[in-house]
Amino acid sequence: MPITIRLFAGLRERAGTGKLELDNIATVADVWPALDLGDEPGGLLYAVNRMYVERSHVLHDGDEVAVIPPVSGGAFLISTQPLDVASVIAEAEDDEAGAVASFVGTVRRHSRGRTVRYLEYEAFEEMAEPMLRSLADDLSAKHGLAKVAIHHRVGRVEIGEPSVVIAVSAAHRASALAACTEAIDTLKETIPLWKKEFYEGGEEWIGRGS
Repeated sequence: MPITIRLFAGLRERAGTGKLELDNIATVADVWPALDLGDEPGGLLYAVNRMYVERSHVLHDGDEVAVIPPVSGGAFLISTQPLDVASVIAEAEDDEAGAVASFVGTVRRHSRGRTVRYLEYEAFEEMAEPMLRSLADDLSAKHGLAKVAIHHRVGRVEIGEPSVVIAVSAAHRASALAACTEAIDTLKETIPLWKKEFYEGGEEWIGRGS
């Protein structure tokens, strides 16, 4: 039985497909050479059956290996539909909370000296949503939160539209504010979501090696 390989964002475009099957792959380290896509970009991560692993991880028949480029980019939702900021905040409200902090990331017109037309987001949804729940659990334990809600768009997002909404509630504002800041910082570094910028004159995946 072959190994299933999942590719995302710029890697998917380079390969011309998001899924393929390979035989005779012994370890995760053997995956990239077998793809025959040139030099391996820096910063790639690998997930086997939706769990991050080291390159030395031994593979077995039927495993699914996701090749994860660096990320960009209910209460934990990956959605193709416009985000409702008020509903996300409402999901985080709690009678025991004295503060609700929120962050709304929106698409801006100008970025890095370019005039942006729109953005497109892509996610490994089967892995991203459970990771958002895990992030919420970690933040709740660390900051004593009452509730957490995180919604992120995928697909095309127009100028001025929200791409991500985070809301957290806690007994005190300091905890809520700190957790909200940590949530967006962690999301941008670890959750398998990618952003493609379409600007006047071109397009580019945003992020190292993506």
